[in-house]
Amino acid sequence: MRLSNVLFFLTFGLVFWILGTLLSQVRGHIVFETTLVRYWISFIATPILSTAVCILLLRWRHIPVTQWAVAALLIAIPGMIGEAVLLSHFTAFMPKMQPTTAGRFGAFLFATYAFFLAICELVTLRTGGPPLAP
Repeated sequence: MRLSNVLFFLTFGLVFWILGTLLSQVRGHIVFETTLVRYWISFIATPILSTAVCILLLRWRHIPVTQWAVAALLIAIPGMIGEAVLLSHFTAFMPKMQPTTAGRFGAFLFATYAFFLAICELVTLRTGGPPLAP
């Protein structure tokens, strides 16, 4: 993969995480601290929508499907590092949410990253990308 794509995906991942975090700071309590129905709708919809956006980005950048797993990691890593910091200081970063909401929030994030990474890994493997370790 070209260096320009590597830098683009790392930057996109960081910006995507920042925007998601800012949205969660403002509106997170409405999703995570109201009803179970609202939480589960978001828990299902967000990974699907986030994955769709990222896959559209991979296609827009003409990334061969054999490199989707690598590109997905480049997009996800900045946010995963950011989430580790955020969750370890949850009350400072998410003052509108209760400290006990951190577990739900973490599960929500884990599901989103896991869904996106798994889809890209499966696509890469199905199309003859790098094999799993022997």
